[in-house]
Parts: sequence; structure tokens; C-alpha cells
Amino acid sequence: MEKMQPEQLLARLIHGSPDPAPPRRSESELAKVQHWTAPILLERCAYLRKMARAGEGWASDTIRDYPGHQATLVVRLRNSSAEMLDGVAQMIHVLEGRATIVTGGLIERPRKTAPGQTTGTAILGGSTQELRPGDVIHIAGGIPVQFHVPNEKPFSCLILQIKEEPTT
Repeated sequence: MEKMQPEQLLARLIHGSPDPAPPRRSESELAKVQHWTAPILLERCAYLRKMARAGEGWASDTIRDYPGHQATLVVRLRNSSAEMLDGVAQMIHVLEGRATIVTGGLIERPRKTAPGQTTGTAILGGSTQELRPGDVIHIAGGIPVQFHVPNEKPFSCLILQIKEEPTT
């Protein structure tokens, strides 16, 4: 948008001239920007809570796959298994509920469940952190992670999984 001089602005106000319209975005630009409001995310979490109650105590919904990263909503009612993703960092934003996250240490009874993914029953010797709504935590690839959810109270978060560039 052009920068107006004070005289131009005053003249527009006096003569009632409309403001110039902002430039329109092209369809390709609009496709590159997605916006999810908190109410929309929480509404989707409410649906996932129902799925978690009817299933194994957790549910997830991939909101969008992008080149190099993925946005996923996750709702947990129970503790997770221990998990480690090689070459994929995770940025977790807590939406509602509370949980304790255990990171680092060693995975007990590890097994490869997919390429670059190891799961197990628990984490031995990790660090714990309490998570509350609004908290954001970053976990580098190759770090074991496990969520502990107290008393089957819902814990919802948005997880961005980001492919890491290999370091040499």
C-alpha cells in the first residue's frame, strides 16, 4: 500500500474519498496460507476426545501435510508409549489439559515400528516437564518422548513434525 502524505490523508478525509483497496491475493498465494482459529482447533479436539474414549485412549487427526513438515492434532486420555523419531523434530503446542512429558533417556523394550520410528513401553532415566495450556515445547529428532496423562483427563495438543536436515 502506498504511503500517503499528511495533506493527502486530510484531503481524503475532508472529501470523503474511499481508501484504496488492498491488493488482492492470487489463488496460489491463498493456498500457501492456512489459518486455524482456536475455536476450530478445540472443536476438532472435542471430536477426537470422543474417538479416544471409544478407542485406545488417544486419537489424532493430521490437519495438513506440507513439504518437510506436518501439522497434527492429538488428544490423549491415557499415557502414551515411548516414541523416538529419527530425523524429525517435534514442536508441541498444548491446547487444553495437563500432562507430564518425559524426554531423553533410553526406551525400554525398543522396537522399530516404521522407518525412522522406534517405540517402547517406557523411558528410563529421562527428564520430566509439566505441560499446561499455552505451553510450547521443541524436541529434536532422535530424542525419546513419552506423555503421562493423569486420571484419564483429556490432554490436547497441536504437534508440528518437522523433517530435520542431516548434520555432517
